[in-house]
Amino acid sequence: MRLTRPRAGWMRRVVVRILLVLAVFWGGGIALFSFLPVPFSAVMIERQLSRWFTGDVSYVAHSDWVSMDEISPWMGLAVIAAEDQKFPEHWGFDIGAIEKALAHNERNASRVRGASTLSQQTAKNLFLWDGRSWVRKGLEAGLTLGIETVWSKKRILTVYLNIAEFGEGVFGVEAAAQRYFRKPASRLTPSEAALLAAVLPNPIRFKATAPSGYVRSRQAWIIRQMRQLGGEGYMQAHNLH
Repeated sequence: MRLTRPRAGWMRRVVVRILLVLAVFWGGGIALFSFLPVPFSAVMIERQLSRWFTGDVSYVAHSDWVSMDEISPWMGLAVIAAEDQKFPEHWGFDIGAIEKALAHNERNASRVRGASTLSQQTAKNLFLWDGRSWVRKGLEAGLTLGIETVWSKKRILTVYLNIAEFGEGVFGVEAAAQRYFRKPASRLTPSEAALLAAVLPNPIRFKATAPSGYVRSRQAWIIRQMRQLGGEGYMQAHNLH
C-alpha cells in the first residue's frame, strides 16, 4: 500500500529528528571523549544485552581504562603493524587499501576482505553496531571524519586500545593483559603484544589462550612488521606514546 502524502511527510520528519538527535549525541561524545575516559562502547553494550537476552546474567562486558603512559609501546606498535600501517599518515581512510579490498572482493565473493583503518574501527566500536550494511558504513565514515578532526592520533590509538575486543567479555588492553598474561598492560612484551593483535580480526573465533597455527603465524608476521616499522622508536617518532 502506498503511503499518503501526510503520512510520508510525518515519517520524514521523524527520521530527520532521529538523525538530529543522533548527530547531537555523537557530536557530544566525540567532544567529551577527546579528553574523558570512555566508560563503555556501543559494541560492549551490544554484547552485554545479547548475553542477557539469552539468559546469561553472569556475563559482564567492561573495560579498565588506562592512559597511553600505562600501555606498553609495543602494544600500540603491534596493532598499527597488524591493522593499519599508514595510521600516522592518513585522515581516517586508507584509499589504497580500500581499492585493493574492492578488487579482491570482486574476485573472491566468498572471502570478503576489509580495509578499515584504526580510526574507522574506533568510530564503529565506540558509537555503532556490528554487521555489514551501507547505512552503518556511511555513519562510520562521518564519525571517522569527526574523530580525526577533533582527536589527535595518539588519542584515537588510546581509545582504540581501551575498547577493542580481545575475547569473550575481554575489552581493552588492560583487561586482556591481566586475563591472559597476569600482568598490567604497561609490561607487555613485543611477543605478547603481537599475540593480542593477532586475534583482533575475530577475537571470538581466535583465542589468545589457545592460539591456533594461523594465530601463531599471524603473530610471527606482526613481529616482523613491527621490526620493519622501526621498533619501539617508531611510536616516539610519530608522537604516539
